Amino acid sequence: MQDRPKSRWTVLAKVAALPLVALLISAAYWRIGTRSPATEERAGLATTGGGLLGTPTFTSTPTLLPSPTATPTPTHTPTSTPTSTPTFTATPTPTSTHTPTPTATHTPTPTPLLPTPDGLARRARVPILMYHRIDDVPPGADAYRRDLSVTPENFREQLLWLKQQGYQSITLNDLALYLTVGKPLPPQPIILTFDDGYADAYTHAFPLLKRFGFAGTFFVVTSQIDAQNPDFLSWDQIKEMHEAGMSFEPHSYDHPDLRNRGFQYLVFQILGPKQAIEARTGETCRFFAYPSGRWDDFVVDVLKSANYWGAVFTEQGATHTSDDLFHLNRVRVQGGDDLDAFIRKLGLDW
Repeated sequence: MQDRPKSRWTVLAKVAALPLVALLISAAYWRIGTRSPATEERAGLATTGGGLLGTPTFTSTPTLLPSPTATPTPTHTPTSTPTSTPTFTATPTPTSTHTPTPTATHTPTPTPLLPTPDGLARRARVPILMYHRIDDVPPGADAYRRDLSVTPENFREQLLWLKQQGYQSITLNDLALYLTVGKPLPPQPIILTFDDGYADAYTHAFPLLKRFGFAGTFFVVTSQIDAQNPDFLSWDQIKEMHEAGMSFEPHSYDHPDLRNRGFQYLVFQILGPKQAIEARTGETCRFFAYPSGRWDDFVVDVLKSANYWGAVFTEQGATHTSDDLFHLNRVRVQGGDDLDAFIRKLGLDW
């Protein structure tokens, strides 16, 4: 019975202590919950192994500093902008490079134009010899072939005689410049022309001309050259001869009768061969030989529009005037002419 009261007091003491414990727990909770960031930081710094020491390291601004490193992305954007700018600026560069091209092509156009005549009427006696073939006549040849063919031996004798008489070969350019502007000529000028462009011009005429120091003018039919006809010159032979001082001029494309033809046809026959020869020799063609000596006024008009200086045909004569450069006479040398006949022709007053 005495133990029961003691137990009751023990229970009452525990019950009475409950509010005090609750109050202590509440105060402790309030203190922890209301701790300021500064207090948290001080508490952390004061702790040697506290978890708060890692917090500033993890959340510190230096960790976020790499973000500005990404800022160079816009820096790269302006870099690409100026890069595209030079690309656009480079576009005018080819434009300026292309502009001189037509200028350079157009510049030579006035070059072949005949100098403006000084207005003085002039005459000149300059034999323009007309040859065709320098070759031996093959057996059974017809009269036409025999008439066109001067043997290499006869040609050699003629050149030797010309050399001994003091003749000097000039070009048709030289003759035109004398007649129009008075450019002086040598004392005994002569022009040696060869029509059609046969292969013997290379095998026989060319070596003899070089041997005696004469230059020849060869009027070629370019269709035969393009077709690589072995009876005619090749473009390689023409280049070689030109480099040695020979001149080359057009004799039409395929040797037709040019009279009563249309404009396009004449351009094809007159301008086409001119351009073909110039492309191989690099020298401007200025003279034309009428096929078979046939021409009309419209042919002359087309020749003038293509910047030719003049033309030769088959009429016999050795005297030329400044008012008719598109009808230059020639002295025909025929296959049957021996040296005496050759000399007589040169002495005629025509």
